[in-house]
Amino acid sequence: MRIPALTLLCALALAGSAARAADDTPTADVRGSADHPLISRFPGSLLVGYGQQDWATTELPGAAGMSKADPHKFADPVQAEGKVTRLYYLGPLGKTPLEIFRNQQQALMAAGFKPRFSCELKPCADAYFALETSDRGKTMNWAKGALVGVKGNNFKGARWGLPMALGTDEARILAGTLNRGGTPVQVMVYTAEAENEYTDRAASYIEIVEPKAMPSGQVTVDAKAIGQGLQAEGKIALYGVRFDTGKTELKPESAAQLDQMAAVLKAQPTAKVFIVGHTDNVGSLDANLKLSQGRAQAVVAALTQRGIAANRLQAHGSANYSPVASNASEDGRAKNRRVEMVLQ
Repeated sequence: MRIPALTLLCALALAGSAARAADDTPTADVRGSADHPLISRFPGSLLVGYGQQDWATTELPGAAGMSKADPHKFADPVQAEGKVTRLYYLGPLGKTPLEIFRNQQQALMAAGFKPRFSCELKPCADAYFALETSDRGKTMNWAKGALVGVKGNNFKGARWGLPMALGTDEARILAGTLNRGGTPVQVMVYTAEAENEYTDRAASYIEIVEPKAMPSGQVTVDAKAIGQGLQAEGKIALYGVRFDTGKTELKPESAAQLDQMAAVLKAQPTAKVFIVGHTDNVGSLDANLKLSQGRAQAVVAALTQRGIAANRLQAHGSANYSPVASNASEDGRAKNRRVEMVLQ
């Protein structure tokens, strides 16, 4: 579902700066950018700043807003993790920050948005500084001309927050969650006048965080670490053994981890181990028992192909009987999907 007319208009306009060449003004979206599928742009806007990180963490305003002890920091910041998208729009001439923000607000609320923090006009000033002093801008790409007006025209030598100061007289902020497919997506909108050479347009910034598990299985545990784990605890969990969802066939990228598992068994020729498959709680218990057993058997077969005697290995499927994290989150479920080596 697309939210109609939701734009974060990044506007800056040549407020009478004769020294600026006409071709300095952004005329097109920054290369490689795209509107977020949750939010369509306000008609006539340009997307002049864009960044997307597949997995990252960011700090958003909490319900209490700004800290009284340090008004340039959030009082109870929300630490959001997942896929982070940042958009900085330049709005069309003749459209005020108020008109743009009210359209954004209306569209969000109509889509079921649950506000956590909001402010309007001068009380929003400190919230901008909390964003400006972050490194958000460093994660974004910018259209030609979008960085003009920042400390000697050199954005990289300035603060890595938001490049063009958003004015406080017309500033408005909205932060909260939008439920999509049972998952709360974090959304923050900051819309204001520009306080630089683009004073005849509105500037608007949006940040969206879609929760997701950090990709796992990207690190292989070497034979030495496996041996130490077996000696210390009698078992070790291995996330470098990879399977597609619901499948028992080993993925090619599992080869490096399997080689290390075989190496430690060759270095300890009298050791016998259980190869234990574990799943999350998605699906029925019977299906997970069958899946975990099949995965354990696939690992045993791969190790025998690497020269390990079959009588030293025993496959066992534990389904979701032994979680190491809560299955209530995708991150926890990812930790529960694992293969363990357990000393017999």
